[in-house]
Amino acid sequence: MSGSERADPNSVVTVVLPDGQTRELAGGATGADLAASLGRRAAKDALVAVADDEQLDLDRPLPDGASVSLVFPSSDEGLEVLRHSTAHVLAQAVLRLYPGATFSIGPPITDGFYYDFDLGADADGRPRTFSDDDLTAIEAEMRSIVAARQPFIRAEVDRAAADELFASHPYKIEILDGEADDPASGPAGGVITTYRNTDEFVDLCRGPHVPHTGRLGHFKLMRVAGAYWRGDEHRQMLQRIYGTAWGTKAELAAHLERLEEAAKRDHRRLVTELDLLSFPAELGGGLAVWHPKGSVIRKIMEDYSRDRHEAGGYEFVYTPHLANARLFETSGHLDFYAEGMYPPMEMDNGVYYPKPMNCPMHCLIFNQRQRSYRELPLRLFELGTVYRYERSGTLHGLLRIRGFTQDDSHLYVAPSQLGDEIEGLLDFVLSVLGAFGFDDFEFKLSTQDPDKYVGDDDSWERATTALAAALDRRGHDYEVAAGEAAFYGPKIDIDVTDAIGRSWQLSTIQVDFNLPERFNLRYTGTDGEMHRPIMIHRALLGSIERFFGVLVEHYAGAFPPWLAPIQAVVLGVRADHDAFASEVVAQLAGAGFRAETVPADDPLGARIRRAKLEKVPYVLVVGDDDVAAGTVGVNPRGQPVRRDVPLAQFVAQLTDEVESKAIDVSSNQPLSA
Repeated sequence: MSGSERADPNSVVTVVLPDGQTRELAGGATGADLAASLGRRAAKDALVAVADDEQLDLDRPLPDGASVSLVFPSSDEGLEVLRHSTAHVLAQAVLRLYPGATFSIGPPITDGFYYDFDLGADADGRPRTFSDDDLTAIEAEMRSIVAARQPFIRAEVDRAAADELFASHPYKIEILDGEADDPASGPAGGVITTYRNTDEFVDLCRGPHVPHTGRLGHFKLMRVAGAYWRGDEHRQMLQRIYGTAWGTKAELAAHLERLEEAAKRDHRRLVTELDLLSFPAELGGGLAVWHPKGSVIRKIMEDYSRDRHEAGGYEFVYTPHLANARLFETSGHLDFYAEGMYPPMEMDNGVYYPKPMNCPMHCLIFNQRQRSYRELPLRLFELGTVYRYERSGTLHGLLRIRGFTQDDSHLYVAPSQLGDEIEGLLDFVLSVLGAFGFDDFEFKLSTQDPDKYVGDDDSWERATTALAAALDRRGHDYEVAAGEAAFYGPKIDIDVTDAIGRSWQLSTIQVDFNLPERFNLRYTGTDGEMHRPIMIHRALLGSIERFFGVLVEHYAGAFPPWLAPIQAVVLGVRADHDAFASEVVAQLAGAGFRAETVPADDPLGARIRRAKLEKVPYVLVVGDDDVAAGTVGVNPRGQPVRRDVPLAQFVAQLTDEVESKAIDVSSNQPLSA
């Protein structure tokens, strides 16, 4: 029933509010009527209503007896509605400015929205594209649409009417044909709903939307990208415009400031400026080479990981970089993951693949001899390099790469050991991440998809209960992602928050019923019978490369002393101080620190600035008094300068900072500070 189809005005509709109170409204009352009854502020700010978990436009009648709440811009639901509606305004503006253009999908996404367009070809037959100047004009047109306060009018239509409405928009027709799913309107086959702003613009959409375009306005168009229709590289390349939208001007400004700060921290730029690593074109996309300074940091990371695993009862293993296809047939990767694997290599003794995962080879290690319950839990650890084919358009520096090294652990446990092992894993993961400077964590528990899983329900229940109980015992709040587990078992995902508030998914603890079954893993129990172990996949840093990229952005390249490739630069004020500067470097090196000196060929100020640009934690300056007294001037990164510091005192301070893995306050401050 549309907003115009009113019930008997003498009837009464009763709704239940979120606090449990009931409210009586006139028959046919809408979400807007409910908002008005709650006060001027609610009437002004409400965007949509939710009746019995169904979102409704504010002009749609409320069902009698429904539990009803209102959605406001300050909520996640409200932001999604704002962004979805702003995407419609973007599409309307583009179709108005570019006659003959057509559009495909335009969903809300995290922090914003996008819409995909086909602009057709120019006079020479080349596909037309957007430019940055075009975004300025499109945004201006969007603001004129917002100023017009155009209502979003919902309608349900039959297929014939939909075909007529979208006759000149083939992507919409394909959606209607059920050949594609649309994130904005959902899969075809249900009720066909449209939203119209004016006689000139209508879109296929399930809604809901804000009451009128005047409720929008705190938005900005960000960039243009290419996007294949349906993500298929064999289909049409479309023009995707990304934008961001927020509930208030202040929220928009804060988001743009965060983006500006993130751009300053972009690891792709910083690794080049700091000479840490590079992506030579001769190697091919998604492959990096590590320079000496970057390799120092990587070695420190890997050594620390090895030390912690050795102390934690893990056994180290090494496996090859490729394997016979039979291994990946057994593991199921050729059934479920073939598109993410590199093409096979035909050899005289079979077909081989570069490995995309380490876990099948760890199962082979478990199975090389008969195992006893006395060996469990068996914890295998490997810094194993894997290779996954990522489409070129998805590559993103170290964060999305084709060859990378996982700090991969696979634990084989008896069912009775599962709960304790998960609890120990949680402590282990948080302790290691904490050493790298992360202390803000979020947890998500993904549970069984009732339609897609292996194993029996009882095993799933025990595993899920063990994961939840471990989180509860450790006092970690968590979100339950119902039905989002992989088919082979439930999991815990652990996200960290970086210095500017961004969330990164790093660690996973995943229970697996599939591989023990596929590889027929067994151990002898206390009863002398053969039993199937449970396998736990545990990624801690995820991959060395991606974690390194996250660290670069978290610290903006200003690594804390224990990780910094050069911990101190020693500078003589004049050339006649260089000999003492070299002595200081030698003493620091003797104490196990990474230090270097720069000869006084350039003015002192220029050498200090260069060291600061290289983000060295400590610049030590030595002059006449220091030579005489065996002291140094300490110029710490982001801290006040100290004069006449005895070298032994500085060594003791740096020793304490490195051993405690202290995070100096300058390491994660906003770059604009």
